[in-house]
Amino acid sequence: MDLLGRILLAALFAAGAAQKALDPAAAQGLLAGFGLPVWLVWPALALNAALAVGLIWPPTVRRAALVAAAYCAVTSVFHFLPGDGWQMSIFVKNWAIAGGLLTLAAARKV
Repeated sequence: MDLLGRILLAALFAAGAAQKALDPAAAQGLLAGFGLPVWLVWPALALNAALAVGLIWPPTVRRAALVAAAYCAVTSVFHFLPGDGWQMSIFVKNWAIAGGLLTLAAARKV
């Protein structure tokens, strides 16, 4: 069950990397809307890909889960739009995923 759960979490980050690779303009538009440089899409893509691998490869699971939880918390800011129910559901999902990742990190031995 642990491996299946980690694969499902990793799939989320792999999909994020794929989205950024296939359609960087969408993420770049979001970044630009917050006054951030659009080139940040590339480090975000690399981080998403690294987290996908890190959540599956046993020696890196704990560290990857902690970094992924922080990433979910930070990126939730982009979705905090109280007037938009869809964006708010993504905001809440990001925090729920962060909670699951923290639980995963806590369950792993240091």
